[in-house]
Amino acid sequence: MRNQLKILRTARGWTQEDLGRRVGVSRQAVIALEGGKHDPSLDLAYRIAAAFALAVEEIFDNPHG
Repeated sequence: MRNQLKILRTARGWTQEDLGRRVGVSRQAVIALEGGKHDPSLDLAYRIAAAFALAVEEIFDNPHG
């Protein structure tokens, strides 16, 4: 799933580890998410959205249109 994670994260000056700590996942998980190698669970998508104070749809592209 395409996403805006890296753009949003770097715009805030956060490292991958910073984002991981904020949402409760490892740095490796953030790498996989940013690279599109892993899709987040619904729970994780909402935690990420809350960390950025954005809607889930503003971060993750809808693969179904």
